[in-house]
Amino acid sequence: MQGDLLTSLLPLVALFAIFYFLIIRPQQKQAKAHKEMIAGLKKGDSIVTNGGLMVEVVKVEETYFLVKNSDNSEMKLAKEFVARQITA
Repeated sequence: MQGDLLTSLLPLVALFAIFYFLIIRPQQKQAKAHKEMIAGLKKGDSIVTNGGLMVEVVKVEETYFLVKNSDNSEMKLAKEFVARQITA
């Protein structure tokens, strides 16, 4: 009885382990790297927003960035809407 239970649960445990190492763990690493990238942004950095706008950081605040568009118009951007940093 005990052996049957173990052998029936083994595929489920293996499936969970595969799921964890192929999906959950890489996603956590990517989220951590994104959070570190946002924390490291400073005045003058160029970024791409989730909406696809390419803007330059003018000022860093606690919850948002003041950014400048190509026509020099300034706007506030919530930190969670930064997609990536543009590297030259």
